Amino acid sequence: MGVSTSAPGDGIAVVTVDFPPVNALPVQGWYDLAAAVRTAGADPEVRCVVLAAEGRGFNAGVDIKELQRATGPEAIIGANHGCAEAFSAVYACEVPVVAAVHGFCLGGGIGLVGNADAIVASDDAAFGLPELDRGALGAATHLARLVPQHLMRALYYTSRTVTAEELHRHGSVWRVVPRAGLRDAALGLAREIAAKDGRLIRLAKAAINGIDPVDVRRSYRFEQGFTFEANLSGVADRVRDTFGDDKSEEQS
Repeated sequence: MGVSTSAPGDGIAVVTVDFPPVNALPVQGWYDLAAAVRTAGADPEVRCVVLAAEGRGFNAGVDIKELQRATGPEAIIGANHGCAEAFSAVYACEVPVVAAVHGFCLGGGIGLVGNADAIVASDDAAFGLPELDRGALGAATHLARLVPQHLMRALYYTSRTVTAEELHRHGSVWRVVPRAGLRDAALGLAREIAAKDGRLIRLAKAAINGIDPVDVRRSYRFEQGFTFEANLSGVADRVRDTFGDDKSEEQS
């Protein structure tokens, strides 16, 4: 359980997340993930990182129970900073990152895959931001890297999910494969990338990041300011405790 790193092939590091039952990460888990990705990317022998997960789904976002147990703002501040660190580590990884996604990819999972360089998904994968049902805001920055602007807004406002096949049609998922073949498909793409010259692939990653039209780190931190505002106002706790189902109180 936790975050582990393995080396299944020449030039490839696989960072695997395993937080049963649904890979909803506690604050420390986000920091551990960030550290593992940074360490793998800094290894001169590594030319591609695969980000994968064990269990029922790729990622269910932040550990809501940890937030509910908190008596002060430290947990939400920690979650904000932890997510920002993990998302940034994927984006700024010195080598390309391939996300291998199965099952659900929700909330913080979108932040991870939206910042990855390529996505391989199983045919049972579903992607979405249920933030408005969790008393939070954020990762629209990353969802906008996966789908067109108006679809991003509709998905965000409704908390609906989109399938891997739909994302494949939009061009943001490289391949959709049966779940049993996900690891092989992700490693296949990683091997193709890792076959390139190590110095050149690092220069390519830096160059492509440098021409991004949106500063994803600054954009996400801007979003997080509204998450904190929702928590200060009390609306976040009310919505989080009922997963968005409580309509008894006036909403504004």
